[in-house]
Amino acid sequence: MSIRANVHEAKTHFSELLERAHQGEEVIIAKAGKPYARLVPVVEPVHRQPGTFRGQIAGDVLGGVGSDDSPWG
Repeated sequence: MSIRANVHEAKTHFSELLERAHQGEEVIIAKAGKPYARLVPVVEPVHRQPGTFRGQIAGDVLGGVGSDDSPWG
């Protein structure tokens, strides 16, 4: 669900709109009746640990890629 507010409403109720965006709602801010900006929640990237699968992947990981005369497969 999205909420639409003009610039004046957005300035007046910014804290409320910001909280609603943080809760997952999309907030569209309009200028002169036309969509101008969008407030959406920030999605934090998942922290990945390098080397997690080291030693767990075996076999021909390129299996069947390339032509038979290719040095890569």
